[in-house]
Amino acid sequence: MKVIVNGEPRELPAGTTVAAAVAAVSAAPSGVAAALNDEVVRRASWEATPLRDGDRLEVLTAVQGG
Repeated sequence: MKVIVNGEPRELPAGTTVAAAVAAVSAAPSGVAAALNDEVVRRASWEATPLRDGDRLEVLTAVQGG
């Protein structure tokens, strides 16, 4: 299936979850947020939230500093 992750088209296997997609683009285990089709997905729901063809996923990482 084709999805957009952080503005880039990606080909992912059917049934890929938000958790798997986040792990593929972010090495940081904490300080990460995900929005699927402009809706924030709670971390507790990442494993149970499958991606579908055409979805848009934004993975955001908090950066410390100023």
